[in-house]
Amino acid sequence: MTWSRRTAFLSLGMTLAFAGLTASGCAEQGISMPIGQTASISTKLATALPVGEKAKAVKVALILPLGGFGEPAQIARGMKQAAEMALFDADNPAIQLITKDDGGTPQGAMAAADAAISEGAEIVLGPLFGTSATAIAPIASKAGIPVVSFSNDPAAAGHGVYLMSFLASDEVNRVVSYAASQGKKRYAALIPATAYGKTVEPAFRNAVRQAGGEIAILETYPADASQMLASAKKVVQVIADAEKTGAPVDALFVPAGQESISQLGPLLAYSGLTGGKIKLIGTSAWDGPIISRDDALIGGWYAARDPGGWTAFTEKYRKTFGTAPPRLASLSYDAMSMTLTLARTAGPGRFSAEKLTRAEGFTGVDGNVRLTPSGQSQRQLAVLEIEKYNSVVIDAPPSASVSSNGAPQAMAVSPGVPPPM
Repeated sequence: MTWSRRTAFLSLGMTLAFAGLTASGCAEQGISMPIGQTASISTKLATALPVGEKAKAVKVALILPLGGFGEPAQIARGMKQAAEMALFDADNPAIQLITKDDGGTPQGAMAAADAAISEGAEIVLGPLFGTSATAIAPIASKAGIPVVSFSNDPAAAGHGVYLMSFLASDEVNRVVSYAASQGKKRYAALIPATAYGKTVEPAFRNAVRQAGGEIAILETYPADASQMLASAKKVVQVIADAEKTGAPVDALFVPAGQESISQLGPLLAYSGLTGGKIKLIGTSAWDGPIISRDDALIGGWYAARDPGGWTAFTEKYRKTFGTAPPRLASLSYDAMSMTLTLARTAGPGRFSAEKLTRAEGFTGVDGNVRLTPSGQSQRQLAVLEIEKYNSVVIDAPPSASVSSNGAPQAMAVSPGVPPPM
């Protein structure tokens, strides 16, 4: 199975930052982290734990595919460093981090979970893949331990597994809702025939229906991006014909990665559909540097997290580790920060379902996140518009016009990271 197929349910729009990190020799050991006094990105996250001479350490498991030199390992090691940075950012927490390598497989994740639980872990952060999260759910449930996974596969949620990631359906609802508010009524769609596409398609149909819109054509294309053009030509022809009949298609939904959508630009230009004749809309899979380099894609809208917190986090991570973080690093940072907040409560109930799903949620790098009893996450998303060389927020998250410390959120971001998964 190819890497692109295996990562179909990683948080889309979160990018591969090749940090060049070396494998940690402590991947299979419990690590008691020394705590420094570095400033916290969010003051709400740096809450001290009650520490005494005889205080018992709160053990937290972090399960990621750390071994090897491939893309998943590069991402995982960056996420591990982000979790460690959250520990340093906290004010003297009595936390013991138990880091395990799951090898990127469900079997490896099960072995890692067994080992971490036997070492006293009270909560599991990870794994990265939905299949691995599903595999360890029975093990963690039997031990009464919650799992906070970084997968965005909704099928992995529930039965004690909570998803920290952004869900594709939320992004689709957000961008279609915004497009409808701007007068877009007739839609076309070009969707990859992947696990991600199978999640996005029903969400798109539902979002258009709820907005009172109409789908003129919806085409899928094989997972191989090179085969996208045949389906794209059908969609473009329908759009061109609709333009001639006086019932134009207002928006084209393309929830593809940057490499795929970049192939669409020349076709749109050749067909005369640029220059504002049709609005391109998408998901956070667009959130990267390639998109803004294609003139045909300028003006497109996509839903993603507000970039203000990520900009500050990136600067701090770069100063700490000397390299840019992978886009998924914010998830592990926020998961660890949430854990630190809950660990202030003494006793075995500190990571209970009631505490994890508290109504106010938790504030992190990517804004507020609330975990639901069903195991899914609720997040507020922005709508961004592609400009030449960057993207700008044109519609802020509903409750994120001001950051957690009272400062205005940054409203622009210059994509400077590699393409998303």
